[in-house]
Amino acid sequence: MDKKSLGVFMGIGAVIAIVAVSLIIFTSIISPQQTNEKIGLVINSPDQSTTLQELDAVYSQASDSGIGRSNVYLFWNLVEPVRGEFDWKQSDILMGLNEKNNLKVTLFFSIINGETLGPFPDWIGRPPINSIGEDRVVSVLDEILSRYDIVDTVILAGQTESQFRFYEQNIPVYKELFNGVYDKIKSKHPDVKIGNAFALDQVLNKNLRYIVTELSVGDFVAFSYSPVDPLNDIVKTPQQAKEELQQMFDLAGGKKVGIFEISWSTSDFVGGSETGQTEFLKKSFEFYSENESQIEFFTWYRQYDRPEGTCIVEAPIIGDDTLTIGGSGFGTSEHVVERLSHYICSAGMINNDGNAKSSWNEFSKQIKMMN
Repeated sequence: MDKKSLGVFMGIGAVIAIVAVSLIIFTSIISPQQTNEKIGLVINSPDQSTTLQELDAVYSQASDSGIGRSNVYLFWNLVEPVRGEFDWKQSDILMGLNEKNNLKVTLFFSIINGETLGPFPDWIGRPPINSIGEDRVVSVLDEILSRYDIVDTVILAGQTESQFRFYEQNIPVYKELFNGVYDKIKSKHPDVKIGNAFALDQVLNKNLRYIVTELSVGDFVAFSYSPVDPLNDIVKTPQQAKEELQQMFDLAGGKKVGIFEISWSTSDFVGGSETGQTEFLKKSFEFYSENESQIEFFTWYRQYDRPEGTCIVEAPIIGDDTLTIGGSGFGTSEHVVERLSHYICSAGMINNDGNAKSSWNEFSKQIKMMN
């Protein structure tokens, strides 16, 4: 805009008015998109092998939906492979992408991962739960939280019910460890919230409610959720699944609930469909709206599908350690594992070829309505 010309032909007052209007319009154009820090997405690339440039684009796309949070999964054996010596290469990339896109982070730091403890660094070995060492956990968590101030939430144990299904005697031991870590971390990082996560479908299918009740400690109780039966087939309607979510509040014992990973697969192999996924997404946001004051965070799993056959659920290797998959977690039979693999590969809201499912547009729409 040529301000001198405007000044000659329209007068100084008109210039001021036009510039003021222009600034308002310009500001509205460049203002960062409003986000909701409680609503998150598990951000992933469509392929297991990806470049930094591709990952940057994936994060940008996720951020454009209006989310304000994502999950970052860090494993102790990769972060501190040598005692007191930290390797930040991988985590710096992931945390940097979250910070670049103005996302808060829910950190899953694996003390318990289903049936597996850890994985832990070699210098710790494979200790039983009563020998993990409270001060060791506090030390590494303090390093992580001091380095990454975008982490406002920490989950110390995931699929916790699977760890204690056959070892109930260890519940008080872990509870003591958790409370000790909680107190010391809160003294150093008082604004960070800490809790444990449980698989709601596993808890309900296998009647493990008592484990959640015993371990509803910390600032919140987190849950993952899939609308499946013990064989990993989708057997519920979106409305029935929404009603099942309500049970989280009873299990949490008055604490706030965190929804760590909520999903609906589109794989017809397990009874899924795009229509079902989109409908459940709407129902889940209804649930969020109706209970927002009781929900700490609400994170959908996940952004992209993976190519069929690449989600084979075997014992995953994290560094030099292998995670256990057994009867109290995913199930041991080929039938169950095969269905879980199909479920996971098609749980995204965007096909691995880059074409969005109807759920992706609905996801963005729902967040914008919230914002």
